[in-house]
Amino acid sequence: MAKQHGRMQTTLAGRVWLSGIGVHSGTPASITLLPAAPDTGICFVRTDLKGGGERFVPADTRCVSATDHCTTLAQGDATVATVEHLMAALSALEVDNVLVEVDGPEVPILDGSAAPFVDAIDRVGVATFPTPRRYIKVLKSVRAECGRSFGELSPFDGRRIEVEIDFANCVVGRQKFSAAVSAESFRRDLCRARTFGFLADVEKLWAHGLARGASLENSIVVADDRVLNSEGLRYRDEFVRHKALDAMGDLALAGAPILGSFRSYRGGHGLNRRVLEALFADSSAWAFVEMPIRQRVPLGRQPVAMDAAAFGPDVS
Repeated sequence: MAKQHGRMQTTLAGRVWLSGIGVHSGTPASITLLPAAPDTGICFVRTDLKGGGERFVPADTRCVSATDHCTTLAQGDATVATVEHLMAALSALEVDNVLVEVDGPEVPILDGSAAPFVDAIDRVGVATFPTPRRYIKVLKSVRAECGRSFGELSPFDGRRIEVEIDFANCVVGRQKFSAAVSAESFRRDLCRARTFGFLADVEKLWAHGLARGASLENSIVVADDRVLNSEGLRYRDEFVRHKALDAMGDLALAGAPILGSFRSYRGGHGLNRRVLEALFADSSAWAFVEMPIRQRVPLGRQPVAMDAAAFGPDVS
């Protein structure tokens, strides 16, 4: 069982800057990760919009505006797409409070995995506050379905993930991955798994304004019977591992670490979001534990802290 290791809130010990290209927009993109005060949570900050000033977009499932091919957050006129790989890294490494400055509408795809984010976080390190972390504890099972696909959260003493995919393509096929979630297991088993797509779908994606920045440098490209990337796969079952990485990033939008077991079959960003909606729709299915003393974050540079996933009563 993977019980939580840290019980106090954390932030980054220094500033992190990364740049690359947006996998869907095809435009240059850069982000700066900044330390933030306790109870701030993860908040994206668009710094490039017309009219000047900064637009804050909390990393909260209530701000999810789209789940086609990536997870997009929006608040007002500010949107931030492809947040899932960064969110997975922050969640796995138990980094609770970060401001993410973004100079465009999309987080850079980098190499298509979460490894560059993990490496950047490891370089600056993590600082701990004397403020308790709160968790969302799953008290009973909830489930979301869409045709043959389903996702569910169940009670579990720790954090666990189980993902199964089933593609008609013979290269991908049916794969299953399950593991207890920890920083160590994420670094070893998941963070290097890259996003993937099928060559046959490229023209369709382009027609919809998607995948304009995708390449063999940041995506696994699958033809009918082979992987086109010259270096091959990083894991034998890299496809399902990336789906598990995506699920971790989407679940991190709950607003606090989830103590429970997540399981999905033929899932994706939309289904992951529906599982969280099912959880928060039933106030008897979850509770906050290890509640911190709420602190007011100064207005100006940092946003006022939002109550994480405030769909039901806080329970200590």
